[in-house]
Amino acid sequence: MSRVARRVGDKRMLKLIRAFLTAGVLENGLVGTTDEGTPQGGPLSPLLSNLMLDDLDRELERRGLRFVRYADDSNVYVRSERAGQRVMAGLKSFLTGRLKLKVNETKSAVAPPHTRKFLGFTFLNRVQTKRRIAPKALHRFKERVRELTQRSRGVSVDQMIGALKRYLTGWRGYFGFCETPSVLKQLDEWIRRRLRCVFWKQWKRGRTRFRELVARGVDRNLAAQTAGSPHGVWHLSNSPALNKALSNRYFRSLGLPSLGPSPIN
Repeated sequence: MSRVARRVGDKRMLKLIRAFLTAGVLENGLVGTTDEGTPQGGPLSPLLSNLMLDDLDRELERRGLRFVRYADDSNVYVRSERAGQRVMAGLKSFLTGRLKLKVNETKSAVAPPHTRKFLGFTFLNRVQTKRRIAPKALHRFKERVRELTQRSRGVSVDQMIGALKRYLTGWRGYFGFCETPSVLKQLDEWIRRRLRCVFWKQWKRGRTRFRELVARGVDRNLAAQTAGSPHGVWHLSNSPALNKALSNRYFRSLGLPSLGPSPIN
């Protein structure tokens, strides 16, 4: 609190922060006192971490180091592994000695930038450095899209597209900052194949599938061949018939946004 008071002069604000810290925790219906820490997920943690770690920022600036920090997650960039080891040792000493903080040893490392991730991003290991989406972030994205496009959710196609639209718009607003548009293009193609699978399963019978394909402009012979195909749903989702019947233009008409540049067809 004394450290907070150096930066915050409003006594009402200081009283509110202290109330947060001493409010206690509810466990099994009983309120227990708190000796340290802040409420999990509360708005106080980011405020206090920035007040505490502002001293770290000043120290890094004083040393002339290039760095980026978000809350308690920080990356420092140096020219060699040897320099990294030296800087790591100095920062650990500063954090534990001066700021009385614990360093998470399992998440801390001296390593090439392309092997590390930061806020869902990492770098390409090439001569020209580019931001790319970290593999774990891509995995989480696909898992979420799979959840939203499951037929067992019991929602209509319009509701499914609406939920997907909201998710994709928010995700693109954050990860669209990457410098690898080919990855966004591949994700667009994958999403539309997922949706074609949904439509194909929804049409169920061969007769219905044939009728839907023809109604959407597919040649009758091609429609009959596709409707009677023994191939699986995922294979057929990339077939000429389904690409024509459920084109990118059709999905745009439903309001589905693209993650990268808008597909032509």
